[in-house]
Amino acid sequence: MFRTKLPAFDEAVVRELLVNALVHRPYTQRGDIFLNLHPDRLEVVNPGPLPLGVTPRNILHASRRRNDGLARVFHDLKLMEREGSGFDLIYERLLASGRAAPTATEGADSVQVTVPRRVIQPGVIQLLAEADQRFQLSQRERIAFAMLAQTEGLSAVELAERLELDDPVALRAWTARLLELDLIKKSGRTKATRYFVPPELLRAAGLDGVTTLKRVQPHRLRALILEDLERYPDSGRSDIHRRIGREIHEKTLARALDALGKEGVVSFQGERRWRTYRLVETQGHKR
Repeated sequence: MFRTKLPAFDEAVVRELLVNALVHRPYTQRGDIFLNLHPDRLEVVNPGPLPLGVTPRNILHASRRRNDGLARVFHDLKLMEREGSGFDLIYERLLASGRAAPTATEGADSVQVTVPRRVIQPGVIQLLAEADQRFQLSQRERIAFAMLAQTEGLSAVELAERLELDDPVALRAWTARLLELDLIKKSGRTKATRYFVPPELLRAAGLDGVTTLKRVQPHRLRALILEDLERYPDSGRSDIHRRIGREIHEKTLARALDALGKEGVVSFQGERRWRTYRLVETQGHKR
């Protein structure tokens, strides 16, 4: 019953990209602004490098004015977001429409921003609309929530990297209220913390998809390891990881193997890098 009109390219996104191209380009350098329209994407190519201090890895947060006069004019005409919020709007609109985030690449004398057209997760649109209607989410919350809804969950490090944050601790400003509202959950501790949207919300929006091992429970992981070692004794950690599922985080697997070793269920030989594991035999039987 939920229907929404979705343009191929959001007008606000295209306008923001064009305004940024006009305002932030270096006018001491000759060259044209190009809009390259492809069946699956829109590319905006601007002459000159990014302003000093801005890189493709911090473009979501960093802001440097190159032409103050032009920036004031476009802002007063209400054609430009407030300083430092333009790329936030682009991220928000794209993720909220079930699309991937934009990508920025810097060449020797040009900058290219690519906006995808394909909707990869239509259910995100309904999920975000309903959450926003109930809780009036902030722009940061909308970005983080939509980003997590498009995945099977992300570790603290992965989410911080996608949000261009230097430290996972900074995620609190993006996720604290979402956790309080039970729109997202987290498991694990410190850098092993994993954020994800509760399965019941994903199911209601048709985003449950195919089950993966990314959020495997400890007892299930233990059973997988024991079954694997029973079939393939004297296996290295990388081989075990490959067979039981690469979706499982390497550190999660390492902790599970260490715990089994301390319990005396699994023995190992060799140094950490070359260590091999096997089941411990007790009274003629393998445990």
